[in-house]
Amino acid sequence: MHGKILVIDAIATNRIVLRVKLAASHYEMMQAGSIGEAMGVIAKSMPDMILCGDTLPDGDPLRLMARLRKAGLAGKVPVIVIGAPCSLQDRQRLFAGGIEDVLERPVDDQLLLARTRSVMRAYASASEWTLRDGTSRALGFAEPKARFGPKQVVRVIAGECEKIADWCDALKPKLSASLSLCTPATGVMGDAPGAVPDAFVLVIDSTTSLDMLGLLASIRSHATTRHSAIMVVQADDDPRLGAQLLDMGANDLAGFDRDPEELALRLNTLMERKRMSDALRDTVRSGIEAAMIDPLTGLHNRRYAMPHLARIVDHATQSKKPFAVMVADMDHFKKINDSHGHAAGDAVLVETARRLRENLRAVDLVARIGGEEFLIVMPGAALGNARKAAQRLCAMIRDTPFTVPGHHSPINATISIGLTVCDPSIKPALSMPTDADALLDRADKALYGAKAEGRNRVTLLRPAA
Repeated sequence: MHGKILVIDAIATNRIVLRVKLAASHYEMMQAGSIGEAMGVIAKSMPDMILCGDTLPDGDPLRLMARLRKAGLAGKVPVIVIGAPCSLQDRQRLFAGGIEDVLERPVDDQLLLARTRSVMRAYASASEWTLRDGTSRALGFAEPKARFGPKQVVRVIAGECEKIADWCDALKPKLSASLSLCTPATGVMGDAPGAVPDAFVLVIDSTTSLDMLGLLASIRSHATTRHSAIMVVQADDDPRLGAQLLDMGANDLAGFDRDPEELALRLNTLMERKRMSDALRDTVRSGIEAAMIDPLTGLHNRRYAMPHLARIVDHATQSKKPFAVMVADMDHFKKINDSHGHAAGDAVLVETARRLRENLRAVDLVARIGGEEFLIVMPGAALGNARKAAQRLCAMIRDTPFTVPGHHSPINATISIGLTVCDPSIKPALSMPTDADALLDRADKALYGAKAEGRNRVTLLRPAA
């Protein structure tokens, strides 16, 4: 499944229609007919996103947001409102109250799915950085967050700047950032140091759609702008193009006819998230890299890995999502050192670390926790995917000999992997360990089994029933 979505609507037909549309795209669907019922569902299983009707028997979407804040969940799960067209004032109230987006019925299917993917992708990325920030704070490396900083920058890009000059003038005083206007040709070029935009606003009409698609791809691919927020403003209603832009990396999508107050609220929200994400990345990089990185392989070391694993356990317990823990150990590594020298052994370890890192996801943890021993943690990985990943890693080490400088012949090596998988969503939770040391011990026992069975293999330690 791609994620859990909770649909809250008083009308059963609306819930069924949304369930069918989204379940077909492999989302796990949950339903509730009221705010009270929804809070009960959330207490049992945390959704990744909420789709909420505009009117409910026991309140409105802002009442739902109040309940989420009281439960400590504000900002942790996005809420999208789907309902009848409403007034500008009502839309502004919803956005000011923390609602992620307001979609008016009838909602185009492609646009709904693209918006769902975009929002869930953004929140998953923010959750990952928050998790890593929490690890650095637990280790004592984080500094207090600054409460001030340079004024943020918004760059509006349009095919014909003079036609939207008045629109920009109306938007500018409502923003907490400075605003500039330019054409697609100069949209991402010639940035002075410190002048990289925090947010781009791409104003698209039928004559500029191709240029803007290329520009969006360029913004997301440039190292200096890939983390910038992107809002797309469509002059022409084109759901298919809007869906494509969201899937290519736009953070928000709005119509050109929207009130400047609403657009400013949405832009300010995107920029605040950008500021927080930048701060989290800086905290993680500056606080951890020097002390938490193994100097030989460039991987995280045991000092980082164990607190991070503990946070993954806590997060999995709350979200009811599975995760996998592996301990991988090079087979007969002492023979490599004895036969080829310690420099060759180091080169094999460095290349092994590179192969492990490049063949796993960015969210996965890969750490060197001993001489030739590695810890791998895969958040969100169920048994089937984790086993396939472990077998792929084994084959990758075995099937590709190691080329070592100064040695005429490549060095052959293999690796053994012990695997354990925890799934807190299964009831009972299959005796899931609740601390990092216990999980490491389980994976170690699985590794002993792999060594005893002949090495160069993956052995699974199943949870006790």
